Amino acid sequence: MPIKVLVIDDEKELRNVVAGYLELEGFKVIKAGDGVTAVKLFHDERPDLVILDLMLPDIPGEKVCTVIRESYGTPIIMLTAKSNEQDRINGLDLGADDYIVKPFSPKELVMRVKVILRRAGVDIKSLGSSTPNDIIIDEDAYLVKKNGHELELTPIEFKLLNTMAKNPGRTYTRDQLISYALGYEYEGMSRTIDSHIKNLRQKIEENPAKPEHIKTVFGMGYKYREHA
Repeated sequence: MPIKVLVIDDEKELRNVVAGYLELEGFKVIKAGDGVTAVKLFHDERPDLVILDLMLPDIPGEKVCTVIRESYGTPIIMLTAKSNEQDRINGLDLGADDYIVKPFSPKELVMRVKVILRRAGVDIKSLGSSTPNDIIIDEDAYLVKKNGHELELTPIEFKLLNTMAKNPGRTYTRDQLISYALGYEYEGMSRTIDSHIKNLRQKIEENPAKPEHIKTVFGMGYKYREHA
């Protein structure tokens, strides 16, 4: 079963950014933009963890936290612009497992999600990438095997493959691949992604001229093929 995270935030852009980073790690993400919808989704979906903004347009996030805590021990991470010490104490007193002040790093948030899930006894090993047929990615060991044989990939090639394989069928622009896979410290131009993809295809495809795994989406970018 997928590990489900409910993201509750009235800022659509932020909600989608958080969801995107979580999905890259293999989580199934459910999204809500207000408290009433969030409570309904929580009861319908029973997520493994909740990321909760406190400043919602209808009911306060603190109330949502209280409703959840009345019946369930589901881990909750609060997101808020409230940064003073008493606000943090109040949030933790309500039953939050962590408290993150905006603005924040999405990568750090994902790390905290994993840490809290481990503490809650959730097995997160299932988050490793799974790919169709002959390609196996071991994210923890940082290696890729094809038909049982380890491939020699560069760090950039591994990161590109791992990012796309976590969301089969999703199209990534070159800029998205730089952002999600390589980070903004990457110094190459976006078009150099094409060269890395070409080299990667040489290593994982039976016929690089007719790739079966990494597909080109003309005018957009690249995607990893969906599971059969």
